[in-house]
Amino acid sequence: MKLLLPATVLAALAMGAPAFAAEGPRGHSHNHAQGHGHAHAHGHAHHEETEFGRPGDPKRPSRVIEIVMRERSGAMEFSPNSIQVKKGEQIRFKLRNAGALDHELVLGTLEENLKHAEEMKKNPDMEHDDPNAKRLAPKKRGEILWRFDKTGEFDFSCLIPGHREAGMSGKITVR
Repeated sequence: MKLLLPATVLAALAMGAPAFAAEGPRGHSHNHAQGHGHAHAHGHAHHEETEFGRPGDPKRPSRVIEIVMRERSGAMEFSPNSIQVKKGEQIRFKLRNAGALDHELVLGTLEENLKHAEEMKKNPDMEHDDPNAKRLAPKKRGEILWRFDKTGEFDFSCLIPGHREAGMSGKITVR
């Protein structure tokens, strides 16, 4: 019996075990694959409630909000950058990267996004794999489906280093 656990561990390593789980900022996961043959997943279960809501249910109706990400006149922006939502409302964010650079949209509290922006400076190639975040290459489209169950002011930002500082942030007010 004592050899079973080490044999299992060795077998997993020999197969190139693809993922190791660790806790990261609440509401955010990342794939740090970067060509190293493995990924590190940080975050929470995809259906866990956060301070800013939870993943949406595709079977329920949702209001569509289109958000464009772009660079313009030396600045970067989301359009619109201010959104009003009713408590309990489900939103389907239809994202379009109209820029020439990669951009992302990360939903969270301002505190979480600012903290995570610092992590991104240390690991700029981090790829998000969470229902509250989407990274898009230039001219690509994507979606985030989110239900806002709590009132308050929440943040959405592009956390690619330098992008938030160049203007890529916005506010969601839930009433």
